[in-house]
Amino acid sequence: MNDSKEYLDKKAFFDRVITVYGRNVVVEVLEDENVTIHKLHLADSNKQDGVISTILSLAKKRGVEIAYHDKNALSRISKNAKQDQGVCADIIAETYKNANEIADLKEYRLLALDGVQNPQNLGMIIRSAAAGNIDGIILPKKNSAKISPLVIKASAGTLFKIPIYYCNALEDVLKKIKNECDIFALNSSAKDDLNSLHVSRKAVFILGNESDGISREVQSLCNASVKIPMNRGVESLNVAVTAALISFLPR
Repeated sequence: MNDSKEYLDKKAFFDRVITVYGRNVVVEVLEDENVTIHKLHLADSNKQDGVISTILSLAKKRGVEIAYHDKNALSRISKNAKQDQGVCADIIAETYKNANEIADLKEYRLLALDGVQNPQNLGMIIRSAAAGNIDGIILPKKNSAKISPLVIKASAGTLFKIPIYYCNALEDVLKKIKNECDIFALNSSAKDDLNSLHVSRKAVFILGNESDGISREVQSLCNASVKIPMNRGVESLNVAVTAALISFLPR
């Protein structure tokens, strides 16, 4: 295993790179001076007029490196040949962090997503967390929605305003931090409700999959389960709505 400083620095850099695709999305990120763009990728078959002309002009204005590829090569970069429209961009997300960094935080209130797969839900969760009293979101790469144009759109421009702590599997992160924080599972069948909750200096709230809820392994790592009190026989709320209610719990 290569553990040289140069290799580790390079790996840490590319771990923060997120590739977005689609002409309108790329125009949006190029127009946003707060978004750092590492490289722009274009299919060499694109006609250099219309939106492509706008993209080229914006890239030149910002001094962004442009790489040209055949369609097959571009689809390997975008990982979405059907929707990339011959355009994608590598974004350096300064707020995209390794979940190992959580251990260095003196206090925090985090949302952790266990199998949330709908991109629109993920975007809305990010938006609520950024607007509320949440310090970051733990987003596993395993069995979860990926950062994509749909997520960016649903987050309404807030994606890069709050730390996103990435990891391979949520349970691995929870095992490392469970002895130093409270981990609450959101579960509609829990006995305790959110209104009676005492939140400590370090707390993580787990939100589960849209259909199946929180996985058994993740549930076993939680200190307690809590529910949102419901009226009129309503059984549950959308995961993004639940995230919004947690995000605005007072500190």
